[in-house]
Amino acid sequence: MVFVIKIGGNVLDDPAALQDFLHAFASVSGPKILVHGGGKIATRLGDQLGIQSNYVDGRRITDDATIDLVTMVYGGLVNKQLVAQLQSRHCNAIGITGADGNLLPAVKRPVKTIDYGWVGDVRADSLPVERWKLLLDNGLFRYWHPLPMMVMAISSIPMQILWLPPLPLQ
Repeated sequence: MVFVIKIGGNVLDDPAALQDFLHAFASVSGPKILVHGGGKIATRLGDQLGIQSNYVDGRRITDDATIDLVTMVYGGLVNKQLVAQLQSRHCNAIGITGADGNLLPAVKRPVKTIDYGWVGDVRADSLPVERWKLLLDNGLFRYWHPLPMMVMAISSIPMQILWLPPLPLQ
């Protein structure tokens, strides 16, 4: 069994909550994957860089400038900061994205009424299960962000999805 634990902006933006979470995460024994976002951080950094955030019904429109921004923030800044904090808790971690090794193959979301830009949907029928197993079986895989896709649908590997507060989902 692999534990997949997702944290969102409310945890990332609250230093005390983040420290509590990372302590709890590091204490979980066995294979585990931490999935994170970073939307609020991306918005703040985008404002500093002059990249305006555009939303429709609460969803980010990911144009060319925004995909560069979220790649930097999610796959770089936030990812590496969290990896460093996990390492300091003796939780061996690497930070990767779903694009690395094509671990989460995706297709651009078809335009229906709204074009969300570079938002993709995971192709669950094409998940490279053997690559995931290789990383997990060798203790190399603890932490990632699902760039470039924004929707996660992992059904080919037995996983328990946990959300904060930890609620096991079937």
